[in-house]
Amino acid sequence: MKKHYLLLLGLASLSLASCHKTPIEPAVANPFDTISISSNTERDKIVIISDLHLGNDLSYSENVKHLSRLKDFLNEVRSSTTVKELVIGGDMFDEWYIPTRSDTYPNGSQTEFIKKTVKANQPIFDALNGIIKDGKIKLTYVPGNHDMGFTPENVDIALPGVNQARDEADKFGIGTYNPDGYPEIAIEHGHRYDFFSALTPNANETEAPGSLLPPGYFFARIAANSFTDPTTMAEATKVPPVVLNNENDAEQSNKHLYYRLWQKVMDSVIYVKDDFSAPIIKTNVGKFTKTYAINDILPYNSQDGSIQMNLYNGLFTQAKWDERERYNNVAVMTNIKQAIIGSLVTTFIDNQADVQYFQNKESNVRVVIFGHTHLPKLTAYTNVKNQPCLYANSGTWEDQKTRDKNEAIDQDGLKMDFVTIVPVQSNKKKLQVALNQYRYGKHIQVDSKEIEL
Repeated sequence: MKKHYLLLLGLASLSLASCHKTPIEPAVANPFDTISISSNTERDKIVIISDLHLGNDLSYSENVKHLSRLKDFLNEVRSSTTVKELVIGGDMFDEWYIPTRSDTYPNGSQTEFIKKTVKANQPIFDALNGIIKDGKIKLTYVPGNHDMGFTPENVDIALPGVNQARDEADKFGIGTYNPDGYPEIAIEHGHRYDFFSALTPNANETEAPGSLLPPGYFFARIAANSFTDPTTMAEATKVPPVVLNNENDAEQSNKHLYYRLWQKVMDSVIYVKDDFSAPIIKTNVGKFTKTYAINDILPYNSQDGSIQMNLYNGLFTQAKWDERERYNNVAVMTNIKQAIIGSLVTTFIDNQADVQYFQNKESNVRVVIFGHTHLPKLTAYTNVKNQPCLYANSGTWEDQKTRDKNEAIDQDGLKMDFVTIVPVQSNKKKLQVALNQYRYGKHIQVDSKEIEL
């Protein structure tokens, strides 16, 4: 009887223990593997991000608040069973956004700059290098303007084995990538069409022989000051007036247009309190060696009344712009006035997808993805052959900037944009191109369009 009692007691204990066992949490499905229009059975998806702006120093980097989310996002890419390619469409690194008085290479080496950038953003590079080492997802890097100066060898230090999409060995600051199996898709940063940001050969040979750095580099250095050492718009240093004295001179007219852009951004966008005549912009980068004043960048009236500049003075004819575009491997020449204005009115850059690809009889590309403008969008076009085409801008992962360090900004709901290209039910030629946000750690589809190639 006692044995029977003990047996029943043991069974009751087991039953009671099983009732109080902690339930097993169901596995959370990877959001890349549950896209409704996909069969989700094979690796056939392409993910595009750009403009990460991973800085060398997190005290002034453009991407600090979003780093944790970026790490999570990249680990989702890595653990996906249906992503086949991840493309970083430019401005992954940032050699431009550095306060003017800071030495870009305090140790005198781009290699050390790269190593410091990796260390400052270690979780991001751990995730990216994990993707490369796994060998399941192809990782491709396309250069942008903020990282146009990085040599392939130094990029390989940060990301050993990454696929680097560059136009030519001696023009490693520009590149276009066609994903595997898709010659009809072109991914590039978009800066080659930007007057402020395109590679600029032979512009300052007496100052920096062999330099390719465009005027946008100096814009970024001043912009960094605007946020690291802020002032008010009312108290900011104002751009000196410049007068156009010869409206019939096309070069002078272009220079005055360029001046008006600088005046607008310096007076109301990246205003600073610096003395414009003080040498504050330390270079030692891109074959520049001197320390420059803001006035070295701005147009001015010379004694004869003409508009001149200390730097980039010879860029302002249509012939010079055409020459510069050809150097940047631009297929269709654009108007210099429109290009100058288009550096600020960024619809000009976006529209180059149509001009350079869709309306170009020599091009068979029907899907184009740019970054650069930081303004995500998805637009349908019809090409010169009357075929449907799509353009997407992949936005940015930079933080929302503020001059007020006490301002409360919900960074977790801002930016963090990405594009996905997904075959519809594994039909390789029928694609969904979607614009997405990584909002509060969730994938939010902002817009999508389908195209059959």
